[in-house]
Amino acid sequence: MTLPARAGSPYRIGFVCLGNICRSPMADVILSALVNRAGLASKVEISSSGTGGWHVGEPMDPRAAVQLLAEGYDASGHRAQQFDESWHDLDLVLAMDAKNLADITGGRGASEQVRLFRSFDPLIGPGAAPEALDVPDPWFGGDEGFTEVLAIIERTCRRLLTELEALGL
Repeated sequence: MTLPARAGSPYRIGFVCLGNICRSPMADVILSALVNRAGLASKVEISSSGTGGWHVGEPMDPRAAVQLLAEGYDASGHRAQQFDESWHDLDLVLAMDAKNLADITGGRGASEQVRLFRSFDPLIGPGAAPEALDVPDPWFGGDEGFTEVLAIIERTCRRLLTELEALGL
């Protein structure tokens, strides 16, 4: 899976989940840290949003923030925001699950610019069942769900970084 060509500079990526307090901000924080460490911070802009507006302005779920902090990431600056049509101007929009994808595409499904996040997961092979491409929503469960989601997001963001570097940014 390769990234779409960039429309301009910086290359703009947005992550989308339901409330923008767990999965998408975790991806935002992790990819931002990886991009910064790779010296690409001025060339890549990363953001996150939720399809619902219930948490707009709120910080990340404390359980997600604790998981990130334990791995050396800083989640303190996150404030939830809601997805709107202007996000379709980004170079790449990555939905965390099929429902989020349907919500942001009006049911049209994936395209080169709007995809499922786990389509970049190095552990997901071609022909995987559609539900295998969903990042599980840890909000309803315990801490173990956040641990699992962190592992999924870290390895997938590492793959995204490799793809960004291949663009020659």
